Amino acid sequence: MAIGERVNYFRKKNNLTMNYLGQQLGFPAKGADIRIVQYVNDSRKPKADLTAKMAEVFGVAPEALTVPDIDTYIGLMHTFFALEDIYGLTIDKIDDTVCLHLDKNVSKPGSTLWDLLDDWYVMKDKLAHGRITQEEYDNWRYNFSLKDSSSIHASAPSQELTEPKKKSKKEK
Repeated sequence: MAIGERVNYFRKKNNLTMNYLGQQLGFPAKGADIRIVQYVNDSRKPKADLTAKMAEVFGVAPEALTVPDIDTYIGLMHTFFALEDIYGLTIDKIDDTVCLHLDKNVSKPGSTLWDLLDDWYVMKDKLAHGRITQEEYDNWRYNFSLKDSSSIHASAPSQELTEPKKKSKKEK
């Protein structure tokens, strides 16, 4: 999903005009809406500092604005494949329902990802059973990284781990 779509979503969710948002970001009133239109239409991409400022205006984490580009089914599928490679997220069928789940050999119970997904499950269950409102659930989702101070980042396994190391001429 492109950042412009997310900016427009949160702008509307907060009942902000494009001009007002632009002014909040420090653009002159005369052309503030034009700059926002450029971001919403993805003809311009905001730099990290401006994205952080937008997130502050919207009251969300910057990551809520910069989600991966999943606008096509092919892009979404490759996102799923990367999640499988890095985190062990895999697909299965349970009672004729397609389900995504973590491979316990990759993301073990009690691991950070396991715990974070369990937190998500708990919040979704609270919403489903009326213990929190949709607004409270959305606030939790859109501010998720603000609550996580660990800043944990995963990465793909290094090529050294997946491919045999080639011997140099000296080693042969």
